[in-house]
Amino acid sequence: MRGLIQVTLVDKVRFKMLEEIFKNIPSEAGITKIEFEGPEIAIYLKDVKSVLEKEEPIKSIAKVIKKRVVVRVDESSRKDVDEALQIILNEVPPDSGITREDISFDEVLGEVVIKTANPLIFFKDKRQLYNKIFMETGWRPRVARKPPLRSTILESTIKYLVTQSDLRRKILRSVGDRIHRDMLFREPYVRVTALGGFQEVGRSSVLLETQESKVLLDFGYNPSAPSLKQSMPKLDALNISLEDIDAVIVTHAHLDHCGLVPLLFKFGYEGPVYTTEATRDLMVLLQLDLLDISRREGKPLPFDLQDVHKALLRTITLKYGEVTDISPDVRLTFYRAGHILGSAIAHIHVGVGLHNVVYTSDFKYGKTRLLDEAHTEFPRVDTLIMESTYGNSVQLPREEAESEFLNVINRTLERRGKVLIPTLAVGRAQEVLAILAAAMDENKIPEIPVYIEGMINEVTAIHTAYPDLLSSDIRNLVNEGRNPFLHKSFKVVETGKARIEITDSDEPAVILATSGMLTGGPAVEYFRVMAPDPRNSIVFVNYQVEGTLGRKVKDGVKNVNLVMEDRLETVTINMEVKAVEGFSGHSDQNQLLTYLESVTPKPKKVILNHGESEATNNLYRLIEERRKRNKSFLPLTTEVYKPRVLDSLALVT
Repeated sequence: MRGLIQVTLVDKVRFKMLEEIFKNIPSEAGITKIEFEGPEIAIYLKDVKSVLEKEEPIKSIAKVIKKRVVVRVDESSRKDVDEALQIILNEVPPDSGITREDISFDEVLGEVVIKTANPLIFFKDKRQLYNKIFMETGWRPRVARKPPLRSTILESTIKYLVTQSDLRRKILRSVGDRIHRDMLFREPYVRVTALGGFQEVGRSSVLLETQESKVLLDFGYNPSAPSLKQSMPKLDALNISLEDIDAVIVTHAHLDHCGLVPLLFKFGYEGPVYTTEATRDLMVLLQLDLLDISRREGKPLPFDLQDVHKALLRTITLKYGEVTDISPDVRLTFYRAGHILGSAIAHIHVGVGLHNVVYTSDFKYGKTRLLDEAHTEFPRVDTLIMESTYGNSVQLPREEAESEFLNVINRTLERRGKVLIPTLAVGRAQEVLAILAAAMDENKIPEIPVYIEGMINEVTAIHTAYPDLLSSDIRNLVNEGRNPFLHKSFKVVETGKARIEITDSDEPAVILATSGMLTGGPAVEYFRVMAPDPRNSIVFVNYQVEGTLGRKVKDGVKNVNLVMEDRLETVTINMEVKAVEGFSGHSDQNQLLTYLESVTPKPKKVILNHGESEATNNLYRLIEERRKRNKSFLPLTTEVYKPRVLDSLALVT
């Protein structure tokens, strides 16, 4: 039987997998081929009905071989596209809102992409609708949420991946060959090397090495570094070929963690990038924006649009809690980080119980309007790599921060003024929008126009595509039909002309615009016009870096010079200036210590990163002091490290 199907590169590991597959798949299903597509094992069948009706065969296979298994129908047994389309339209509920335009076919992988505002209709009643479409058409449904706000990035990403499906399948098979291979070496070791973001913030990256694998945890960019070379992780100093890297893990979409991933592809990396689906979409958006800004400022980056596309084609998305092989001896699981949409804590299992690393990356151990708090319970923790960004400071409690924020708005509205909120497009803007929507619904502030400009609306649209990743409070509102991001007071500014009309109007309003530090973008335009009027206010809701215009304004300067097109303009600042702390997506000092105490099981090693030297050293001191006083906080046997860039630490020797 085995000689009648197509099987690639069979070794001992794969032979055992194949045996288990043939043992469990009913003969009437008609296996035609088995492919290793990235971390998944794809079983192609002539008839999928017997497998879908019972479900047990696939569950049994996955349980025994401990791999992700996917079933597809052989091309010869699929309905043609027109017939399949008609079957799908006849089967979906009339009130689902699904039209022909929402359905597209991936003829290479045999999948039909169906965009819908209500994905649950496909999965209720034991996946009845999903299975019926699969069995009747032979096309495996890939259900994507259709967001209530249109996102050009989401649309273009899905379209691009479908049009490049043939290349993507070749990439996945190449990745699969590398993952599902016999292990070559029997002398186990685990080592981590700090490549960036240790006793500093920016260019975050860690190299994890085992006897079989080399994995990069993040590969970020530091735009404030004095030179391009200093803005990059120091992978070049290790003399490692990019061909030796097995995988790149991206924990979230902020540029200091993902900004230079395309650079790896520029210089020859051809492996996979693992991240969550939301992070993939935000990552592409921010990388494209970075390229655009660098071109406009005359500071070209060493990668281009083609490299962003290469990275996208090789990106494999995972859900929280989904265990996935990424190399012969490394398994990856993502958990909620609470930092920004799609942000993840990476749990890395090396070998057969050899060593477990938890890499928090950026995380928030406190519930916010936008997201639930970071995950703390893991199957096993030997080494914890934890951020220390705010290791030397305590943030204002969230309730007090919101109250202070709303007080500024009410004071300004009483003066018939306008409130300018320069903000980061990802995370902070959506947090502020959620606060404003709730405040107006609860009559804490009047219902007034809230104008949204810059990249904020596109990022917010991506948030509406992933309500399951948002806080339980927002999920409940969405389920009740009260999505806070669709509040009737929110208005998107499309043109520069509209911006002038807003500032010329006597109508009180709130304006959210990028950039968050007044380093460019529409926020500077609004500031220039609004600053001289004492009725107006500017509220900073994120950190202002030393040397930026935002920092100067926050620190109380009364006059600033702005370069407007070809002229220098002096702006007098009469508006109220307020900085509200407490909206950060990072954990403050108290939350960092509480998280370390809450993580279960207790780690044997703790490595501090992602913090300036002062913050990292202060957190290190506090950890040492607290565990001497409190035995339940962290065992005295736990080793705590605060390495610098290019330091290596052997975790297993």
